[in-house]
Amino acid sequence: MFVFTSLLAIWFHQDLPTPLTELINPITHLPQLSESRILNISRHLSEEIGYRTVGTYEHAQGDVWLHSQMVDFQKQCDQIVAQTHGRRKLECEVWHQRGSGSHRFDMMGKRLYKTYVNLTNTVVRLSNGTPQGKEHAILVNAHLDSTLPSPGAADDALCIGVMMEVMRVLVQTPGWEPEYSIVFLFNNAEESLQDGSHLFSTQHPIAPTVRAVINLEAAGTTGRELLFQATSEQMIEAYSHVPRPFGTILANDIFSSGVILSDTDFRQFEQYLNVTGLDMAIVGNSYLYHMRKDLVENIQPGIAQHMSENTLALLKYLSSPSSPLPTLTEGYTPPSTVFFSHIGMFVIYSFATARMMYSALLAASVLFVWYTTATASAASANGNGWFVPSGQSKVSGGKESKGNSGDDVWSEQGRGAKAVLGGLLGGLVSANMVALIMSKVLGKGMSWFSNEYSVIILYGIPTLLGILTSQYLLGPIMERTVFTALLLVQATSAFALQMVGIGSAVLFFMSALPLFVGLVLNPVFVGFFWACEKKKKEKEEGERDGGRGRVVDISLVTYTVAHTLPMLTGVMLMLPVLEFFVPLTGRIGADAPADNIIATVVSVLGFQTASFSVAFAHRFSRRSLFRGIVVLGVLLAMVMAVFVVRQPFDEMHQKRMFVLYLENITSGETHMHISAADGAPGFAELVGDIASEFGLGAKVGEGGREEGEGEGEGEKGGSKLVPVVMNEYNSDWDTLYPFSSFLIPYKIPVGVEPGYVSPWGVDNGKGFTVRAVNDVKDFVAGTRSLRLEVYHPGLIWTVIAFDAHVLQWTLDSNPPNEHARHHIKEASFYGTDVWGVDLVMKLGEGDDGRLRVNFIGIEEAGMWPGKKNAWLQAQEEEGRMVSASMGLFERLDGWLEDRKGGTVDALLMGCVAGVVDV
Repeated sequence: MFVFTSLLAIWFHQDLPTPLTELINPITHLPQLSESRILNISRHLSEEIGYRTVGTYEHAQGDVWLHSQMVDFQKQCDQIVAQTHGRRKLECEVWHQRGSGSHRFDMMGKRLYKTYVNLTNTVVRLSNGTPQGKEHAILVNAHLDSTLPSPGAADDALCIGVMMEVMRVLVQTPGWEPEYSIVFLFNNAEESLQDGSHLFSTQHPIAPTVRAVINLEAAGTTGRELLFQATSEQMIEAYSHVPRPFGTILANDIFSSGVILSDTDFRQFEQYLNVTGLDMAIVGNSYLYHMRKDLVENIQPGIAQHMSENTLALLKYLSSPSSPLPTLTEGYTPPSTVFFSHIGMFVIYSFATARMMYSALLAASVLFVWYTTATASAASANGNGWFVPSGQSKVSGGKESKGNSGDDVWSEQGRGAKAVLGGLLGGLVSANMVALIMSKVLGKGMSWFSNEYSVIILYGIPTLLGILTSQYLLGPIMERTVFTALLLVQATSAFALQMVGIGSAVLFFMSALPLFVGLVLNPVFVGFFWACEKKKKEKEEGERDGGRGRVVDISLVTYTVAHTLPMLTGVMLMLPVLEFFVPLTGRIGADAPADNIIATVVSVLGFQTASFSVAFAHRFSRRSLFRGIVVLGVLLAMVMAVFVVRQPFDEMHQKRMFVLYLENITSGETHMHISAADGAPGFAELVGDIASEFGLGAKVGEGGREEGEGEGEGEKGGSKLVPVVMNEYNSDWDTLYPFSSFLIPYKIPVGVEPGYVSPWGVDNGKGFTVRAVNDVKDFVAGTRSLRLEVYHPGLIWTVIAFDAHVLQWTLDSNPPNEHARHHIKEASFYGTDVWGVDLVMKLGEGDDGRLRVNFIGIEEAGMWPGKKNAWLQAQEEEGRMVSASMGLFERLDGWLEDRKGGTVDALLMGCVAGVVDV
């Protein structure tokens, strides 16, 4: 059963459509979605244009290309409509939006402010050309930009291609006319913390017509597109019209809980447009999420077809006369709908229906257990147990039966419930003990990282071992008692969770319902005469086997009926959860207990998947159960021995490392700052090797170190490298704030080229400066008003941080009413050199009003490998300096490739920083 259901679950999980190449269906001669065209668009953006980080030249190239494509699309649309001589009601409009703004962006428990200057979006609207048709719109969104270290083929160029292909098919389909308009937003700044979607939501003239949104994202390169946020009953119902649904309310509950430290543009639409919608993403193989290898060659065939087919079906429905858009004018309200996809079906029902169903199942389960157990106890006490559903003779665990006493029934069920909960606890404890041994005792944490399914073996075996051990320690309990207790625990969990509004209670309902059906049908499977004869025979055998005094009265067929669906559900749930959470542990911070997190996930899902093992353990004698425990213990030791010699990372499952080459123009020092996003062993040693190879004293331009030259910071005199303190005031990492709070960084002094003169100083007239303008100090009122102006030619993603009690500013209308640390991050269009913020700050008694500001920015030409081609070209042009950091990055990247065999993906950024009193 386990093998069959697992294979079936894997088959459904990997079911993707066949990729299509032709733009026109050769049979129907109608336009069709072409995965080939989508991938060609993704390839052009990610590999021909390249790394499209907001503020870079490449990002500007992408913006120009996309806008030109939309202008051409509008011309083609107009030609198609003109050919119908006005009979077809279709209008295509294009906007190239440009604007500046700011918004608060709380993240990871930190308060953060964003500002942007001259950012752009490309917006396309398809409508029937009437005011009524434009009154209500569905918005579909994807972002053009990629993040700092990634070309972004899947994230999010693939989604850009999906939108462009859906637009083509809609317009070229003869007779298609939208009842309600469709707005395609190609937003240009998601990775800089959702600036492009904020710009559209707060400043575009057609934004108020949007009633709902479909957001397309990618956090991986394989598997089906997952619906992980759905915020209204109407949009969930709309999703039921897609040809290949994939999503559950569990993903919705997990994401909305904040457990996953990630976010999408959906947040801006919800906050500033007050609209409902669907958030969908590709999440399989998220090892490549925000990594260099997010390339078209690593995108699984069929993914683009899957996403585009679902998106096209949604847009056709939501733009049709049947669309719910006109009913969504009241804005966002939390949904009260249970939804899930299962073996190709998509099921939806209301919370009210769920409460009735789960209540009815719980009541029926309680009555069934009480009646059958009490009746069996009475029959057993009278010696004429024709059915004996409890499998209980006059002796139960060494105690005399008390006939049909209700107290006796629930006393037995209490023992069964202890067995069920003991199994859950035993599995959790055992799996987490293995995690602690692997990570803390053996020093082999995250040895499972390179294969997301390997954790099923490493932590699934101790989970089962813990379950069986707990049952052995609890002692003999009737098999049917544990079986019925499992039913009551699952049914009660479903009822209780649903009553407090947690829709994921459906998982417990889907386990409880087949358990109930299996128990009801059990008498048919067992049979009248078989039950009587089996009881007598096994009672006699039981007396010879330690006086167990019980019989086996749950048919194996009952197990099949009761647990096939829960097992299928559990495996289908476990696969995508592990595909997402295992790679995620490679970027949740060095201090996070990654092994214990994954062990807990596997244990909980494993118990729910194989909960039958708790009852099945009591089918056997204590001697047999003990033998099983010993065998599992030996197997676990062998598995752990294998994992001890495994390496966490390989070429396709890489370690993510952050390297900043930081020039401090205030102190004149240059350091290399290094950190990792995970706690896998060996990182401190790697940093030590880098310090020895590239730290101060190493020959610039050569990879080696002369004998007797100094080591990196913390290495002189043979001392050990020590991580620097990471807190709100470590401004060296403000570029990555607030994610930087999860890092454990090291700091290594590095040398510069002989004769190097910094281009970032104030003296040369174009340096990196922060100054106060329109500065007025009112010591009577105890205030200072000023404009903090940041001048940053050649730098992007600048950040300023300062301490002040701000009374008013132009960022928002609600600054913290206290003296606090403020972080303001900027992201502007290529070529923008100045930004600023107006503020009024409170002066304390005796305060002279001086404001100390830390500032940092990324060199637009100093990112490797994003600017690799520009660097190589500059090397051929004598006298052209691109960035002082790039020479070091070129050598370091090659050294890492040779030393670590391609198992490290390093984010290499040249940064400029300083501190000034204004």
